Amino acid sequence: MKCNHISEPLGYELDEVVLSWITTGEPGGYQSAARVTISPDAAMASVIYDSGKGAEVSGIAHAVKLEWQPRTRYYWQAEVWTVSGGYAASSISWFETGKQAEPFTGRWVAASREQTHPRFRKKFRLEQLPVSARLYATAAGLYEAELNGSRIGSEYLAPYCNDYDTWLQVQAYDVTSLLKAGENELGAMLGSGWALGRIGMDGGAEQLYAARPAFLGELILQLEDGSELVIGSDESWMAAAGYVTDSGIYDGETQQAGLRQPGAEEWSSVEVVPSPVRGQLQGRRSLPVVVKEKLAVREILHTPGGDVVLDLGQNMAGWLAFRAKAPKGAEIVLEYAEIMQEGEFYRDNLRTAQQRFTYVSDGEEREVRPHFTYFGFRYVRVTGMEWIARGSVSGWVLYSDMEAGGELKTSHPLVNRLIKNALWGQKGNFLDVPTDCPQRDERLGWTGDAQVFAQTASFNMDTAAFYRKYLYDLAQEQSKLNGAVPTVVPKMIKGNAYSAAWGDAATIIPWQQYVQYGDTGVLKQQWDSMQGWVEYVRGRAGERHLWLNDFHFGDWLAMDSVTGDLSGGTLKELVATAYYAHSVHLLSKAAAVLGKKSEAERYRALYEDIRRAFQAEFVTANGRIVSLTQTAQIIAVQFGLLPEEWNKKAIDTLAELIVKAGYKLQTGFVGTPFLCRVLSEYGYNDLAYKLLLNEELPGWLYPVTMGATTIWERWDSVMPDGRISENGMNSLNHYAYGSIVEWMTSYMAGIQPLESAPGYKEFRLAPQPSSRMQGVTAAYQSRSGRIVSSWSQEGRQLHFRFEVPFNTTARLILPHCAAEELQGWTEAGLRQPEQWGTNCCLTLPPGSYRFVYTPAGDYFPQYNSYSDLRDLLADSRRAELVKAIIPEIEHKQHQIYGMRLPNMRTMQFVTGLEDSQLDQLDQALEEQYKDLIEAEAVKG
Repeated sequence: MKCNHISEPLGYELDEVVLSWITTGEPGGYQSAARVTISPDAAMASVIYDSGKGAEVSGIAHAVKLEWQPRTRYYWQAEVWTVSGGYAASSISWFETGKQAEPFTGRWVAASREQTHPRFRKKFRLEQLPVSARLYATAAGLYEAELNGSRIGSEYLAPYCNDYDTWLQVQAYDVTSLLKAGENELGAMLGSGWALGRIGMDGGAEQLYAARPAFLGELILQLEDGSELVIGSDESWMAAAGYVTDSGIYDGETQQAGLRQPGAEEWSSVEVVPSPVRGQLQGRRSLPVVVKEKLAVREILHTPGGDVVLDLGQNMAGWLAFRAKAPKGAEIVLEYAEIMQEGEFYRDNLRTAQQRFTYVSDGEEREVRPHFTYFGFRYVRVTGMEWIARGSVSGWVLYSDMEAGGELKTSHPLVNRLIKNALWGQKGNFLDVPTDCPQRDERLGWTGDAQVFAQTASFNMDTAAFYRKYLYDLAQEQSKLNGAVPTVVPKMIKGNAYSAAWGDAATIIPWQQYVQYGDTGVLKQQWDSMQGWVEYVRGRAGERHLWLNDFHFGDWLAMDSVTGDLSGGTLKELVATAYYAHSVHLLSKAAAVLGKKSEAERYRALYEDIRRAFQAEFVTANGRIVSLTQTAQIIAVQFGLLPEEWNKKAIDTLAELIVKAGYKLQTGFVGTPFLCRVLSEYGYNDLAYKLLLNEELPGWLYPVTMGATTIWERWDSVMPDGRISENGMNSLNHYAYGSIVEWMTSYMAGIQPLESAPGYKEFRLAPQPSSRMQGVTAAYQSRSGRIVSSWSQEGRQLHFRFEVPFNTTARLILPHCAAEELQGWTEAGLRQPEQWGTNCCLTLPPGSYRFVYTPAGDYFPQYNSYSDLRDLLADSRRAELVKAIIPEIEHKQHQIYGMRLPNMRTMQFVTGLEDSQLDQLDQALEEQYKDLIEAEAVKG
């Protein structure tokens, strides 16, 4: 049960409330009706909202709009009736509003300007314990609050990273259990964070949003007699220098433990100040940033240069925590990095980021951790290791508190590591903002990275609330830029360059989130933003409907530029116009969902105008795309910019380009997310698998073979000799290319949402197995319930297993399947399967299913002398045959691999192989294939 996609939210900004729940326990069948009730009391005695028992009440997203009172807890319950006569009532859940529009009685307080990291305190006495108590707090900079010596809450880096010029989040905490009768002390300590500290590009800048640290807090106590006691920050509070003496998101933190207990003479009166930030106070939108995991040190390394380096075994974001047992004045220094080079600690790819934590002991044994920074790292160089208690060190993994969403596992161990790397890339970068990297002097919310990874992110975790906050910030930035979308959100860099594919996050992410979670609220919230971006681009494109001449990142970091341009070899104007068309298309669909009929028709017509302009400018009369790159073919097909009869030509060209590149991808940020998708969609599924399984550079498995534990920024971030390729822009935790997981879930496993039934009310199960892999299992916790799709290859047979959750319908497409061969479809409730070409199609109601059949057609590929030599030698039986007929292949192999077309027939002029040898090989491979098929059929 969730409210606005969060379990029991406290103090969030609420307007329209969206309630959702998942019904389980019913072995099959559908909901006949449901009901939602809301009450201000836990006993549900005084109901203020009752949906009524109705068939239209949906657990995917039930919107409720009432006048929500500030600082009020509301309780709610769902009831479900099934068509088979079942009934279930949920437990009672709750959500609690924050201060809403209620003004603060507390005032902003600041310490002297010399105290850059102050701490504040307020002592007060309670004659009786309150029934409940809430602290509402925020800061200019970062803050941690405590009550009676106990830290308040379990989250870090509040009030988080957002556009402080527009809004400032107020966090709410339930502190009832921390209060005591008699003397109490409320306190807070402050750090620099995003508002005050160094942030941005090219060295960054300080004080982007505020000039000095300040705190605003209000402790509200509900007493037993019904009265309230408010203890707000004001002139009665005291301030002192904090024991954190320096901090920064990029540079780390310094702690002087001797300052932990200031003497009475060191406390001084605070200064009441105007709000140090321009933004308006709001309830929180950010999910808490919490410690989600703790990792043990895998190995202690002693380098040739004499350093002591801790290896966590995993690139991560967070910090090391440890217990210090050091004499007074002793210094422990931790320096964080991603990679070792030639056995030595290496930090040159961090640019100006210091990533250093310094602790100066007061002689007391203490548990130590940072407060106001975080690091991206796998390795930590430690000076003063002798003063860290043995066995006390652990890596605290920090990211936004999102629930796990999906699980994916294959029969291929390197692919499984790739899947894990993509997940760890998300863990390391979804820290309140979808950042590009967690280690160097950047860590910014790049819009392009965010949009290409959105579908994979939403499979890995429940991203609905996370992206909703990011999109809100995106819209706030646009409101200052006439609809333009900055490349970084929040806009913490200078300049006014607005790029295609990056700015299109404004339309792509809201639509993806709507389809994924079934909540129209994201489209309502973002409508002005979506339309604003489209109209901004429309103004740039003009009546020709072509986005020309502006700055664009293009196919960023593609490998196909003949000049070495980081923007790749695809025409930037082609990319820009294609994305313009795509955004217009999404906007027209969003308008239709929201009932904006005239806008839907207007933007649908504009989309058709852009399609025609695209074809006239970038496609020849015979359907040949003028930019002869992999990415150009991919996005033209993916975004529907070609007539259907030209799509096959584009995909055939794409396949030809891949073969000519030595069966390698050459795509960057724009082309890579859709590469395998369009191949599988248009009949080149085996080629998609071949690209995935390539272990050479460039390819997804190359970093895995090099020991990567996250996704790299570049295909060649680390060269085959183990040396990092360059330092100016090279992150080893940069999740964009992890978007391949979306293809794995949607095509390998075949779990696909439908735009016509968002939130997986209906969905497609269309797995596309390949003989290159023995099996795949995926499970996804959708808004409608748990979906499972699994297949395995056993001999000549394919075995499938599916789970369809309660109150949903799956459209199953089984590949290479003849209906008469299908076993299992006669189970109760299943209709007669339909034959669609080589596929068999069924409609599955809720339940669990198994199917077994022998695939028809060319599921098992036949090889010959034109095949990639690597494929011929990958299987021991084929390799034995090749070497028997062509014994000299052992020393010809290197020559063939060195060419762009690594097959024996095409390389004949280089290798000198005889036609008769290759003809004999082709005949032998054909006979082997027939024997294999026959043997496997008998075995099956």
